[in-house]
Amino acid sequence: MKNKSTEAAIKQTLGIETGLKQGSVRLINYKPEWKDIFQSEADRIRACVGDITLQIEHVGSTSVPGLIAKPIIDIAIAVESRKDMFLVVERLLNAGYIDGGDQGRDGGYLVERDSSPGVRILYIHIVEKTDVQWRNYITFRDCLRSDKDIRNKYAHLKIILAKRFPQDRKSYTAGKAEFIKNILSKIIA
Repeated sequence: MKNKSTEAAIKQTLGIETGLKQGSVRLINYKPEWKDIFQSEADRIRACVGDITLQIEHVGSTSVPGLIAKPIIDIAIAVESRKDMFLVVERLLNAGYIDGGDQGRDGGYLVERDSSPGVRILYIHIVEKTDVQWRNYITFRDCLRSDKDIRNKYAHLKIILAKRFPQDRKSYTAGKAEFIKNILSKIIA
C-alpha cells in the first residue's frame, strides 16, 4: 500500500528519482522538506501502531540540517518490549511496509518502504526504549545538529566512503561505524 501524500512529497523533494536503488550510495545536499516527509510518515506510522509506540524520531543524516545525506529517510521507533516490537512489525507489514529483518545490535528490527520495486525511500528501526541503540540514535543525531565541526568531519568521511563504495551500501555503512562509535564514546563517557 502506498501513501500518495508521502510519495508526492518525496518526489517533490528529490526530483525525478525517489530514494535510492537497493545497495547503491549517492549523497545529496540537505533538503528542508525531509522534515515534512518524516512528519507525514510518522503520522502514517502512528495511525498503524500509535497505541504501542513510546516515541517516533527522525534520525540519520536526513534529520540534520546542513548535512549531506542519502535520500532515504531514517525513522527510529521506541517500544517498551520485544513483544511490542514484533507487534509493531506485524502491523507495519500489514500496512504494506517491507520486512527488513531483525538486525539485532546493528539497527533493531528493520522495516522498509520502497517507492517502486528496489528503490528504497524509508528505513524504520524499531528498538526497545531501554536499548542502547535508542540512546545512540538520538545522541548522535543531536550531536551532529549542534556541533558543526563534527558534522563537517562526518560529511567528509561520508563523501570519501560514497566515492569508494558507490554500489556497496553495506561497506559504506560499515565505514562510518568507527567514527560514530568514537563520537558516542566521547559524549556518553
